[in-house]
Amino acid sequence: MASVGLDRVGKIYEGGHVAVEDASFEVADRELMVLVGPSGCGKSTLLRIIAGLESLSSGLVSIGGHPVNHVAPKDRNIAMVFQSYALFPHLNVAQNIAFGLKMRKMPADQIERRVRATARTLELDSLLDRLPRALSGGQRQRVALARALVREPAVFLLDEPLSNLDARLRQSMRIELARLHRQLGATMIYVTHDQIEAMTLGQRIVVLDHGRIQQIDTPLRLYQQPANRFVAGFLGSPAMNFLPGRLVRDGVILRLDIGAQVLSFDDAVGVCPSVPADGSDVVLGVRPEHVLLADRAAPVGPSLRATLEAVEPTGSELHVVFQCGPHQLIARVAPRPLPEPGALVHLRLAGDALHFFSPEPDGRRISSVS
Repeated sequence: MASVGLDRVGKIYEGGHVAVEDASFEVADRELMVLVGPSGCGKSTLLRIIAGLESLSSGLVSIGGHPVNHVAPKDRNIAMVFQSYALFPHLNVAQNIAFGLKMRKMPADQIERRVRATARTLELDSLLDRLPRALSGGQRQRVALARALVREPAVFLLDEPLSNLDARLRQSMRIELARLHRQLGATMIYVTHDQIEAMTLGQRIVVLDHGRIQQIDTPLRLYQQPANRFVAGFLGSPAMNFLPGRLVRDGVILRLDIGAQVLSFDDAVGVCPSVPADGSDVVLGVRPEHVLLADRAAPVGPSLRATLEAVEPTGSELHVVFQCGPHQLIARVAPRPLPEPGALVHLRLAGDALHFFSPEPDGRRISSVS
């Protein structure tokens, strides 16, 4: 296997459209790195640049420590798995897996040995004589993976390989991919727009938006310490709640004015050291699991009055929608009896899990109460 490095990589198309801007990161040998972001953020373009299927406008790509900007795709020792299975319908499973090896004119006995070993790894050995039309979606995806795996490449590139599967199959294939990565010790770069796939598969995650890298970190750190509002809102389901307000210091107390309401933090020294004495506009971020129903008589901690708007049961939990002045808040709670829609309630915000962001367009993280 091999490491992959990108140094200030950029891609500008004709007409001036910037698809990727100044992207730099390194994927360690045997690491599973995930590129995630909304449609059009540049993640698939980056993957195609690494594969050599897309020329870059600036920067350097290296594989195994060697620059590959001018190396043809077939000579980069990579294997790519696409969103579409791209199986030959007239070839059976064994022939589909072996196709790339035959194109390289590998001896027949070596091809057969590799195909059977790879089929056993992906539990396809009983399906080798079947045509693609006789396979399920999950089985076809495993054949596509086997076709990449049998080549024993230095790097695996996977471009939304599970997006055509239903929810149950996606979950089982995520587990399969994680197991396969552990078993092979392979270097993998995985592209997805699905945050669940990103959080469950990636050892590290690159979050992109509008062609720029927003943050690179482990799944847990991205969730707990997002670098800006985009990362905070993109990762997490339901998304983080945001409340614009103004922080004002009053001795050791920090007050957050949100419309007609005030949140007071009784022990707030060091919460937002960058906030001047005369106050500063901020955006408060709080995740749904940290929005709690409080005792109306004596709410403990920062609390807000809100109107319960709707309850969305999801089985193991409830998503509860509240209206707080002009702002909407979503809480994630365990199933239990709740007030009827329209009821006035008090919400308590978990004081040790709040985030503060700049109201400027970059939405950079200021601090958190933690």
